[in-house]
Amino acid sequence: MTKPATRCFAARPSGLAHHPPSSRRACAAPSQATSTRRVDTSGSPPSPSKRQDFVAGVAKVVAPAAAALTVLLSPVPEALVPQQQLQNLNAAQAGLPASNPNTDGRAILRYALPINNQSPIRQVQKSMEAISAALRVPGVKFSDVTKSIKRSQKVLASDKDRKAILAEIPNPSKRQDASAKLDQIASMLQDFSGVAERKDKQEVPIIQQKILRVVGEIEEEMVPGFPYEVPKDYSNLPQLKGRATLELKMKLKDPAQRSLDYDHFSMTMVIDGYNAPVTSGNFVDLVRRKFYDGMEIQRSDGFVVQTGDPSGEATGFIDPSTGEVRRIPFEVMVDNNKESTPVYEETLEELGRSNEQPVLPFNAFGTMAMARSEFEPNSGSSQFFFLLRDSELTPTGSNLLDGRYAVFGYVTEGKDFLDGLKVGDVIESIRILSGEENLVRKQDPAPPSVVEVAAAEAPAVAAE
Repeated sequence: MTKPATRCFAARPSGLAHHPPSSRRACAAPSQATSTRRVDTSGSPPSPSKRQDFVAGVAKVVAPAAAALTVLLSPVPEALVPQQQLQNLNAAQAGLPASNPNTDGRAILRYALPINNQSPIRQVQKSMEAISAALRVPGVKFSDVTKSIKRSQKVLASDKDRKAILAEIPNPSKRQDASAKLDQIASMLQDFSGVAERKDKQEVPIIQQKILRVVGEIEEEMVPGFPYEVPKDYSNLPQLKGRATLELKMKLKDPAQRSLDYDHFSMTMVIDGYNAPVTSGNFVDLVRRKFYDGMEIQRSDGFVVQTGDPSGEATGFIDPSTGEVRRIPFEVMVDNNKESTPVYEETLEELGRSNEQPVLPFNAFGTMAMARSEFEPNSGSSQFFFLLRDSELTPTGSNLLDGRYAVFGYVTEGKDFLDGLKVGDVIESIRILSGEENLVRKQDPAPPSVVEVAAAEAPAVAAE
């Protein structure tokens, strides 16, 4: 059954409703976010010949991609995007992919941490991440693996660098644990050297990821609390002031008919409130309410897996305090050194900033983002999707989704199961494994600051 055309979503896989222009404003203003948007309509499509040549050169790829993704993520008819509209898409002119784009959600999350990128621990991380490129070379380029190991060992052998790393951990009580983890990394690097000498290509990615996991744990301790103030306009919405790790359990329908040897599985997801506090807070709040438990997968066609549309007429989560669908503003953190807070309410395309990259890009298989109406970025509520990255339709570094849809997390374990999901498969449950204390709702007190936590954990000094 197709929902009425006046709704912000067409979230039923069986039908897609078209929004007439007159209905856009009816669902445009988020009832609990903001109703004012500043869209620059004075500009015109870029006209320099180089951009036109570029658009013409990628049109064969972009046209079907734009059509497929528009159909999947917003309520429009199943038709190709007109050529004139295609030429107006700044996203199609966003440039070529980066020479070595990061396609690992875990790595993206590590780089997205709001810490000092000049820290010596970042040098260790970058050296270990670089091994992924060596692994892509047929047979593994062991000379590059060895160089990365030696660079990391040099950092950990330096007393100056070790002290610098520990000094950046704001909570003194955590520094001893971090020091032990640095010793652990040094030991694993020694083992890694032996693996490289033996040219054991099966063991290389295993020990690489073990080291990176410990590096990430140290980096997370270096975050000096939540780094900025979320605009007060959104204070009535749940916010995630940090990160949360979730576990999703799925039950499959008719697995034997799909030649699958399993009928259930679980995935681990990391939700990033540092770079998308409102979007992440909304999602984790819904998980806490068990909103998604028992819900079916509603779209799955090789590009995305989508769910979150409740039964009945409502197209999102009905907030019991208002009796209305809770809408959240579009939110994206741009990867530059100029802005310390996310961009809200307008897409990067609307702002004429399509060439800029988000901190949380659509680079990884299993990227999580909010679904919304095509024409209204502030219409997100409960529907979300997992990206099944495709080299042609969603090329890493230059796809049509970056800066247009709000990413809030990544699947970090079990993402390979996403390919097997079909419409009708059921979410048994989503549970919060860690980070629930970072969720702030209007009725909840704010989490303690770093200073307060440090003071609470410091050993008491006996009076003389």
